[in-house]
Amino acid sequence: MNLPLPHEMYLLCYDVEKGRIESSSALVRGQLVRAAAVADLALAGWFRDEAGKAARTSTETPDDPFLAEVLDHVSPDRPRRWFTVVDHSWHTAEATMRDLLAATGVITADRRRALGLFPVHDIALPDPERVRLLQGRVRDAVLGGHDPAGIAIEDAVLATFALQGDVRTAFSPKERRAHRDVVRSLADRVDSDLPGLRKALDYSIAARRAGATS
Repeated sequence: MNLPLPHEMYLLCYDVEKGRIESSSALVRGQLVRAAAVADLALAGWFRDEAGKAARTSTETPDDPFLAEVLDHVSPDRPRRWFTVVDHSWHTAEATMRDLLAATGVITADRRRALGLFPVHDIALPDPERVRLLQGRVRDAVLGGHDPAGIAIEDAVLATFALQGDVRTAFSPKERRAHRDVVRSLADRVDSDLPGLRKALDYSIAARRAGATS
């Protein structure tokens, strides 16, 4: 049984061989997790695009706590820009998702202090094969030689967001370059089904990376 998209987005960043979360996406992982939640909500009908904004379609909330948190940022009577929904609380999203996955037993997260000063979490997987299968599925969307139109939209979303966030447990820079046409086709597919979301994630990622280099 597949987990919600934001859960899978976080797990996609796990390096099974090294036993830790990969580092290339560290700066933007919160945005990736939130964007995946927005995609999940939109695909399930909780959001719709209304004049380039995220409009909430119901006063009810989904069962998953993280999806509910993201949805509750948008009032049913006040649509918000897709960028605003993706970028909101980006700095706490990763920790929230990590704690939720730990609470449900999908991961373990032992807190310690590196050098006795800096808080870090040692992440481990009770079921590493689950993540290997997830990563293989997402990689196959780009590398498997399939017609992008036939790829499940959920896998197209995860692959596209992983490429945007430079998640190297999913794709290496060399693989990205070698499959430019498929990458573009999958991005177009996401834009067609979820208008405005990929661009919002691009803007949010650019803002974080610009801030880190200024």
